[in-house]
Amino acid sequence: MTVNVLRERLKLLANPETASKSARFFKTGKGEYADGEQFLGIKVPELRKLVREFQDCELEFVYPLLHSSWHEERLLALFMLVRKYQRGDTQKQQAIYHHYMLNTAYVNHWDLVDSSAYFIVGPHLQDRDRAPLYTLIRSEHWWERRIAIIATLHYIRLHEFDDTLRLSELCLNDDHDLMHKAVGWMLREVGNRDITVEQNFLDRHVRKMPRTMLRYAIEKFPAEKRQHYLG
Repeated sequence: MTVNVLRERLKLLANPETASKSARFFKTGKGEYADGEQFLGIKVPELRKLVREFQDCELEFVYPLLHSSWHEERLLALFMLVRKYQRGDTQKQQAIYHHYMLNTAYVNHWDLVDSSAYFIVGPHLQDRDRAPLYTLIRSEHWWERRIAIIATLHYIRLHEFDDTLRLSELCLNDDHDLMHKAVGWMLREVGNRDITVEQNFLDRHVRKMPRTMLRYAIEKFPAEKRQHYLG
């Protein structure tokens, strides 16, 4: 099998109407954050079916898809890499993580990050030095910063909050709306597991937090408590 087989299958699934809707949803207009992004018009459930169908293909056939100009080809590649990482041995996991970190330029939209970072980067650094997260969080590219914070969802689910809180502090002055949303989401996930930890963070930093970040963080708070922090 070659990568062209996968690409031909994707072309058969392409839908111009869905592509047009995706272009609007992902804000591909001039000057918007996904300016120029190209869509085939394939829905996520269809991509996941392909993952299952081609789950045994070698990594060498997956990597070229990650370099594609088509959004769905990159998303399919990431879905496949996640599956292979979860089922792979230590050597394969190292190879996937290494390739991922060398190719973050292609993991450059919020859905690409959110579909992969806490399945590959987070688990891989579980018992390793987490310095790569702090390198990413200082990147000039918002998607690399988003990879760093979203990767910590893996630790949050294990009730380990320190990296999420440290990285969130480093993002208080971030100027990108998609980072405000990501950090707020991770803080909310912390609160879902330990509300005291989240509230302590908010009490220290609420006056510095961008409004969107704060709103995402307190989304599930009772109305009175939301108003307290918004005020």
